[in-house]
Amino acid sequence: MKTTLVLLLTLVSFTSCGQQPERIEYTTFLKKVLIRRTEFAALYNNSDTAKKKIIIIDARKYLFNTITVDVFPYWFGTKWDFNGTTRTPKQGSIACGYFVTNVLTDVGFNIPRIAWAQSASEVFIKRLALNSIKRFSNRSISEVESYLLKTGDGLYLVGLDQHVGFVVVKNDETKFVHSNYYLSRSYVMSEDIDSFNPLNNSNYRVIGKLLSDDMIKNWIGDIAY
Repeated sequence: MKTTLVLLLTLVSFTSCGQQPERIEYTTFLKKVLIRRTEFAALYNNSDTAKKKIIIIDARKYLFNTITVDVFPYWFGTKWDFNGTTRTPKQGSIACGYFVTNVLTDVGFNIPRIAWAQSASEVFIKRLALNSIKRFSNRSISEVESYLLKTGDGLYLVGLDQHVGFVVVKNDETKFVHSNYYLSRSYVMSEDIDSFNPLNNSNYRVIGKLLSDDMIKNWIGDIAY
C-alpha cells in the first residue's frame, strides 16, 4: 500500500511540473497516420454517398486533431533559419515555408513540398483553400481575429508580407503556429495572434481555410496537387 501511494505521488509530481511521458518517434507516429488514411480510403471506396459524407467529416476531425494536437508539438522548439530544410523535428533548422509544407506532406497530403516551400505563399494557399480565402491590407489584427472567429473552428494558412504559417481556431481562441524568424524567438512556436509576431505586424495578409471536403477527398485518395 505504501509503495502504491509513493508511485501515485511521484506521478502527480511528474505531471504537475508540466512534464509528459516521452513521445513516440516522429516517423513512427507518421506511419500510424498513413495507416489511418488507408483505413479511411477503404471505408470511403466501399460506401454510398450518404456514408461518404460522414467519412469526410470524421476524416476532417481526425486530421485537424492530428495536426494541431500531435504534429505541431513535435516541431515546437525547432530552430528557424532562412535556409532551413530539416525533415526531422528539433534537428537542424527549418524555414517558415518548409515548416508548412513539411507538416502537410508528413500527414499525407500529396503536394510539391519543395517547390511550394520556395514559392510565394499565396500560390499554394490558393491551391489548397480554393474559394475559402480572405485578404487583408493595412487592417488591424483585431479585424483579422474577428473574421477568423466568425468563420469558425479550423485550420488556416496565412501568408504575410515575408512569412507564412498556420492559424488554429478552436473554442474561441486563435493561435499562430509558425517557424518564427524574430530575434531571440527564432524557432517553431504557437502564440496568440495579437502578440509580437509577423502576423500582427504584417501589412498584408492572405488567409485560406484548410480541410475542405475537396481537400479531405484528395487526402483520402492520395491525389496529387
